[in-house]
Amino acid sequence: MENKIVVSGIRSTGNLHLGNYFGAMLNYIKMQDQFPCYFFVADYHSLTTHPDPAQLKPNVFKVLAENIACGLDPNKVTLYVQSDIPEIPELYLMLNMMAYKGELEKTASFKDKARTQPDNVNAGLLTYPTLMSADILIHKAHYVPVGKDQEQHLEMARTFAQRFNHRYGDMFPEPHPFNFGNELIKIPSLDGNGKMSKSENENATLYLCDSDDAIRKKVMKAKTDQGPTEMNSEMPIDIQHVFALLKLVSAEDTYQKFVANYAACTIRYGDLKKQLGEDMVQFIAPIREKTKEIQQDTNYLHRIMKEGKEKARASASRTLDEARKKMGINFYA
Repeated sequence: MENKIVVSGIRSTGNLHLGNYFGAMLNYIKMQDQFPCYFFVADYHSLTTHPDPAQLKPNVFKVLAENIACGLDPNKVTLYVQSDIPEIPELYLMLNMMAYKGELEKTASFKDKARTQPDNVNAGLLTYPTLMSADILIHKAHYVPVGKDQEQHLEMARTFAQRFNHRYGDMFPEPHPFNFGNELIKIPSLDGNGKMSKSENENATLYLCDSDDAIRKKVMKAKTDQGPTEMNSEMPIDIQHVFALLKLVSAEDTYQKFVANYAACTIRYGDLKKQLGEDMVQFIAPIREKTKEIQQDTNYLHRIMKEGKEKARASASRTLDEARKKMGINFYA
C-alpha cells in the first residue's frame, strides 16, 4: 500500500447512476486496496441548493448504502459524513481568509449556478471551491479522484495549499487528480446528449435504484437512427453511445455479435436494445437490492458513520491543530 492519501466526496442529493459507478466507484474500489482513503458524503455542500430538511437524513443514508453496495468496504476506507467533522468548517473559515472574491466568481461552477438559479446565489455557492479545498486539505490528501468538471476546484485547492504554505510555513501537500487509467470513463446518456447526470434528464439516465421495468423502458427509448446503408460504415456518435453501454454490461461475444451485425447492415436496433435492457437489469438489480438491504439496517449505518467519524476526526484534528499553531492561534500552548 502506498502512503499517499486519497480523499473524495459525493453530494447527498440525487441518485447515483451508471456514470457514477463506472466513472468513479470502480476507481474508488481499486484505490481502497492500495491507498489510505477518506470517502465522505458531502451534506454541507448540498445545503447550497436548500434541500428539504426532512429528506436530508434519508438521502445521506441512501448515499452511504449505495457506496457500500457498489463495493466500498468500511473496513478498508474511512467512510464518513462531512457534517460530523467540525474541523472541516473551521479550516474552511481559515482558507476563506486567503480566497479572493474575483477568483471565486470566475469559477465555471459558480457562473453556471448563478445563471441557472439566479434567485439563490448564496455565499455557499461562491465559496464552494473553498469548502471543497477544506475537505481535501483537512486530511493532507495527495490524490483526489475527480472528473473534468471538478478539475478547476482541485486547482484552487492547490492554490490555497500554496498560499498557506507560503504565508505560514510548509504544511499542506499539493493535491493532484488521480484515477486508474489515462482517462475517466464517461457514460453517455441514452438520448445521446452528453453524459448521464444526476439532475439533467432522468429519462436518459440509468440510476442504480431504477426498477427493472424502468431500466427496460429507458433503454428501449435510447436514441438510434435508421441503420447503416453501406457495409463496414463508421458508426455515428449516437450509435456508438448505445454500443458503449452494451460493451460495459454484456458478454463479449454478445457485443461482438451486434458489432458484426452492424458492419453487415443486418442490425436490428430493437433486438440490440432488448438485449441491452436485459443485461442492464442483470447488472443494476443486485446493487439496487443490496442498497435496500443496507438502508433498512439503521444500526449498521449508524455504526459505520460513528466509526468513520472517529477515524476522520482523528486525522482532521491533527491537521487543524497544526494549522492553528502555524497561524498563531494557539494561545494556551
